[in-house]
Amino acid sequence: MNYNLLAVLAALVALSVTMLVYPFVEHFARRHSILDNPSSRKLHRDPVPVIGGVAVFIGILSAFFFLELFVDLNLGWIRVLSFTVMLAVGIWDDITDIPATLKFLIEICVVWILISITEICIDSLHGLWGVYGFSQYLSVPLSIITGVGVINAINMIDGVDGYCSGFCVIACTLFSVFFFHIGYCQMGIFALVCACSLVPFFLHNVFGRASKMFIGDSGTLMLGIILTMFVFEALSDTNSSDSLEMERFGVVPFTLATLAIPVFDTLRVTGWRILKGASPFKADRHHLHHLFITAGFSHIGTAFCIIMMNMFVVASWFVSWRVGATVDVQLYIVIGLSLGMTFVMYPFMEMQRKGGGKNEDGTPQGTCVWKFICKLGAMSHVEKGPIYRFLRRMLDFNDL
Repeated sequence: MNYNLLAVLAALVALSVTMLVYPFVEHFARRHSILDNPSSRKLHRDPVPVIGGVAVFIGILSAFFFLELFVDLNLGWIRVLSFTVMLAVGIWDDITDIPATLKFLIEICVVWILISITEICIDSLHGLWGVYGFSQYLSVPLSIITGVGVINAINMIDGVDGYCSGFCVIACTLFSVFFFHIGYCQMGIFALVCACSLVPFFLHNVFGRASKMFIGDSGTLMLGIILTMFVFEALSDTNSSDSLEMERFGVVPFTLATLAIPVFDTLRVTGWRILKGASPFKADRHHLHHLFITAGFSHIGTAFCIIMMNMFVVASWFVSWRVGATVDVQLYIVIGLSLGMTFVMYPFMEMQRKGGGKNEDGTPQGTCVWKFICKLGAMSHVEKGPIYRFLRRMLDFNDL
């Protein structure tokens, strides 16, 4: 079967199945009290079902079995097993809140097993700094560190509605385009399937009220290992392409740009926790999305702004590639922008928030820059708009 047609059909299967099973998963979670309850650290006020990742998983799995009818998915079973295990660990964590260190060890084991069986890992820099393939003694530990880092970066952005799922839709789509570009159509279809499976969840998560679910650790850990697979496939020496070298296509810069904001924000937050003597796994309110919420942005406004920041990094990389920049320069542009939008922007905005004198109650007034940002935040509240209300009625109507 033609790969383009197969991609369209598989994407439709993933989207349709997720849409159909979503109400049943949401109803199951409410009936069994699998809920995320409000707390001082969290941004929601009412208990919300927290296993949205299960609906996404069923959509991906259905499309996977559909694809198996037409093509032989090379070592597909170990990939399915990997994100199934991470889904199960996430459900366990959503229900009982398992220790962070245990979850961390499980992540290491799953990534290591994935590498060992598939023999796909980061073993090439595709010409960055003149480096191509290198030894497994370096590639395996580098891949494990990267894989666990990606999983936790995705896990940590599940703080506002639409951010994690919206970001992963974009990231999976970008990886799908990349894999099709290098002729790896099977992985391109799989990435497209993952993106389409997330779309129904994203809509319910952002616009739903009665039908709202959070993706939970079940979803973030599963998406984290899936994106890790894409990173490994992209940076594997197996998928090296002479055409990419001739095009000066920076595979490493592209991969980093695709995951830029979550990865660099996670590095900033965990580094700050360690410098303060706290556990890097201890949850707090110092992520970039918390800054937007503090400035008065809505959830959808926060998600949109951060995703657009990440897309600006991707667009900047793309322009640098198209104008003929070397792979090294492409990387420096991605790193510079990513650092500026996380390590520089966050403390700068905190200074603006705390500056400008004190109010009568002792709270900071904020500088004119902060007040301007707050005005933009107020404009992001579209919950009472006609389109928003129409989508909410449509999505909640399908709730069982």
